[in-house]
Amino acid sequence: MTEADKNGFLRHIKACNNASLPGRRIPFYIAGQLAGFADPKIVPALDAMGLRKGDVFDLPNPSVLESLGEILASQGLYRPHDELFDVWGPQDGQPPLGVIDRGALPLLGFVGVGVHLNGLVRKEDGLHLWVGRRARDKRLDPGKLDHLVAGGVPAGLTPAVAIEKEAAEEASLPADMVRENAREVALIRYSMERPEGLRRDKLICYDLVLPDSFQPVPADGEVEEFLLLPIREVVRLVRDTDEFKFNVNLVLIDLFLREGLIDATSPEGRALRRGLSGDA
Repeated sequence: MTEADKNGFLRHIKACNNASLPGRRIPFYIAGQLAGFADPKIVPALDAMGLRKGDVFDLPNPSVLESLGEILASQGLYRPHDELFDVWGPQDGQPPLGVIDRGALPLLGFVGVGVHLNGLVRKEDGLHLWVGRRARDKRLDPGKLDHLVAGGVPAGLTPAVAIEKEAAEEASLPADMVRENAREVALIRYSMERPEGLRRDKLICYDLVLPDSFQPVPADGEVEEFLLLPIREVVRLVRDTDEFKFNVNLVLIDLFLREGLIDATSPEGRALRRGLSGDA
């Protein structure tokens, strides 16, 4: 991999790790556990709720998280998704602290958990990848290229259940096909300043090898079309363009490393691998 190639890939990782924490944000605790970082624009609203404890905010009762999100939405501070997501504490493997509308996660800098699925087809002429184009009316990143299946993990669901749900809704994939054949392959983290706020995301990534005869069908209106691309073309698009949704690039770089399309043992490959863990 040349220096130009490395920079082409590494720029995506750096772009997704552009947040400096806490920066201008104020640490937000839930029952004494650090959960997020509050955006300056919601500080007056949080102060009015009496949550200030010195230099931080602390919500002592996690059960009121959902109503806190509703108050912020009623004040026009974010546009709700009408979908609840779990709010996680600082330690992996612990139960969620509460739930809040998905749209509030970036404002409060809470961790969001997502699932991404590489839909792979192994042909005689090499590996191919199913790619979706996001609908032009999507709220975030309309018209960008995306995975065959990707989405957030709603409150109360495991990633495995969420990927089955998204696969059926986005690409008409049978649940048993996903359940029996999708393989969890990677965990990617990043902290990114975006127009909607701070994205502190954790992505659970899956590979699913599909038969050559399979044809995905958009089911929920969120995907405009599906394209089956040779993996070398996908590599070029990630390296040379910004056609893919920002975080999809990271999942694809992980795929390239695992498939040997980028030498994972080289200094460049090791730098990319470190970056995928949030250490860009």
